[in-house]
Amino acid sequence: MKVVLLTDIDKLGQAGEMVTVKDGYARNFLIPIGMAVRADPSNLRRLEAQRKTAEARSLRELRTHKSLAVRLSKCEVTAKVQVGEEDRMFGAVTSGDIVDLLARQGIEIDRRIIDLPEPLKSLGVYSVPVKIHAEVEAHVKVKVVKEE
Repeated sequence: MKVVLLTDIDKLGQAGEMVTVKDGYARNFLIPIGMAVRADPSNLRRLEAQRKTAEARSLRELRTHKSLAVRLSKCEVTAKVQVGEEDRMFGAVTSGDIVDLLARQGIEIDRRIIDLPEPLKSLGVYSVPVKIHAEVEAHVKVKVVKEE
């Protein structure tokens, strides 16, 4: 029986792929639990329509993420920190601090997309990568200066 897979199945195929399986496997396992549907014309049309809408949605999201990346690339934030002798910082600037600084400028993002391997522990200017989407990355300029 020919079926179209709705989910990825190891050793069988990827979601959206049409495969041929034994009738009993399709009737008793794949179709009842929703892992596949029969490959008849009506199901193929429905799946094609779903694929097109998902593709259009993905394209819209990618455009939105790219526009956010442009805004972030132009953005520059300044973190004022307390320092001691020889300009040694008390604490560090974390991704949460950077999110707060961006929120003050009207840009709301999740702190988990900021790719900061370690907190910033010294004064200076840093280019912090922000992974907005799998295909879109931006860099925010972060200035760490001492508080007057």
